[in-house]
Amino acid sequence: MGKKNTLLKDILLNKYLYLIVLFPILWYAVFHYAPMYGITLAFKKYMVRQGIWRSPWVGLDNFAFMTRDIQFWYAVRNSLFISFGKLLFGFPAPLILALLLNELASQRYKKTIQSILYLPHFLSWVIIAGFIYNLLSISAGSVNRLIRSMGLEPILFLGNAKYFRPIVYITDIWKSSGWGTIIYLAAISGVNPELYEAARIDGAGRFKRMLHITIPSIKGTVIILLILSMGGIMNAGFDQIFNLYSPGVYSVGDIIETFVYRMGIERGKFEYTAAIGLFNSLINLTMILTANAIAKLVNEDSLF
Repeated sequence: MGKKNTLLKDILLNKYLYLIVLFPILWYAVFHYAPMYGITLAFKKYMVRQGIWRSPWVGLDNFAFMTRDIQFWYAVRNSLFISFGKLLFGFPAPLILALLLNELASQRYKKTIQSILYLPHFLSWVIIAGFIYNLLSISAGSVNRLIRSMGLEPILFLGNAKYFRPIVYITDIWKSSGWGTIIYLAAISGVNPELYEAARIDGAGRFKRMLHITIPSIKGTVIILLILSMGGIMNAGFDQIFNLYSPGVYSVGDIIETFVYRMGIERGKFEYTAAIGLFNSLINLTMILTANAIAKLVNEDSLF
């Protein structure tokens, strides 16, 4: 009874804090945990009239079909290529921007640059895709107009497999890197200023202070964000790919999420896409656990 009374008193004393926490708990309960009963669909032959619970069990048949589906493995390959490409080119971008912004002496100029960098984050991929189409369109795009003015043949950027992935990487960096700098700038603000002062007295320039003080001080934050990024390695970005790709670039741009959309929404193979979704989640879980274990082995910070 004593513990219950203490908990009740704590809730009454901090009722507004508990109220704030209640909303994210409800969000995850309703939109993440409640729908998990649909996982059973991966082991059934779905029939609309009978619903999920009364549809007949087929065991691992959907997973067996998945292993024989060549289009699925193409989607897996593309997802890995695009995800690792974003990780390779996109992950360092906000860190580099944060380090550069931190070196700006003028606070007014720094805030202006930050606002410009953050702006793309608030634009949906539908708007950005429209902008990219207007920029790269073969008929009326600004880039191809410039190419024509030079006497050269226009280039089908978004319909050419050679250019599609670089466009995906560049647009992803442009949209997300500015927002990602917030975390790194917050971590940098926690670095002890006395370290910089001591290094300055010892004659260290800006670059050396950045290399030997700033980066080592925020190393833990970098590692945690890298581990979290590995947890979504199979999610290559549905909104971006769906709004930019076309049948002409399916060979390099069709990822698991767009494949699931076509098979589930367009063709109605809900049980098959549920099996793919479960496979996708297991791979992501394996990746984040592996990355966390490696971080522990090298005596670095980890999630748990």
